[in-house]
Amino acid sequence: MTQDVQPRPDMIGGVPTPPLAILPQPERLFAARADRFAFLAETSKLGPYLRFLAELSRVQDRMCRSLPAPAALPADRIALARSSRMPPIDRHALIDDPNLTTTLEQFCREADGIDMPAPARLALQALTAATNDDRRWLVGNVLDDAVPADSAAPHLFVAAAIQVHLGRMAAALDAGQLVAIRTGVCPSCGGKPVSSVVIGIQGAEGTRYAVCNCCQTQWNEVRVKCLCCGSTKGIGFRSLDDGSGEATIRAETCEECGCWVKQMLQTRNPSLDPVADDVASMGLDALMQSEPWRRGGLNPFLIGY
Repeated sequence: MTQDVQPRPDMIGGVPTPPLAILPQPERLFAARADRFAFLAETSKLGPYLRFLAELSRVQDRMCRSLPAPAALPADRIALARSSRMPPIDRHALIDDPNLTTTLEQFCREADGIDMPAPARLALQALTAATNDDRRWLVGNVLDDAVPADSAAPHLFVAAAIQVHLGRMAAALDAGQLVAIRTGVCPSCGGKPVSSVVIGIQGAEGTRYAVCNCCQTQWNEVRVKCLCCGSTKGIGFRSLDDGSGEATIRAETCEECGCWVKQMLQTRNPSLDPVADDVASMGLDALMQSEPWRRGGLNPFLIGY
């Protein structure tokens, strides 16, 4: 059974102004995500895949603890980005960044030690043996938010390594120096959202933050607004009804562009993770695939599903 929930415009105004961005804390983020994946695996039909992603998240956590601290971005780069209303992290410049290459190579070595399905093992071996040109192609696809569905497996490992690299870069930024770019665009690295979360922060209850699929920065967005086209018209919500009428994960739909992005109510369940629970709630994806909507949230762990 499904339920339609209408937006509540009264939740937009009359609250304190929340900060634009919440920077990631990689030294805690990936460990918590691994625990969430493992917890969700206990009761999900996707258990084997979720357990694999839990182990992959633990690799990400170990990487964050073992790699040297990333170099701070030059002050003039940050100032230029701020004045031009651009993200300070230049994603396209990372394709040939030797630090990202090092992170990816170490990630492949670390990931080789975890249990995984045979197709994933073959993809990891192919990535480890790939030429520089092949790796540049894979990295470029992830940074362009354009992963081909027919080669999801190697891109999954590359995306996980990029999350480590960009997450650590974003963590070193000054959130107060970031500026809003445009709807649905990360102010740290320019990435697209994986989903959004509704939280309470600094006295502002029901505040929505989009979550970057790459660097994991969270940035404030209007509560009732499409993250794909920026429209505030024709916004609705769809969810799987568990009988309580209190679904904590729902699809925000937009009649203007026909896209949808998951919204997670951490105000009701603080343990929800914008990446892990996105994967675990694939039943909602199945519902939306049966209706005339296109998925707008980008999760590298769901490419091909």
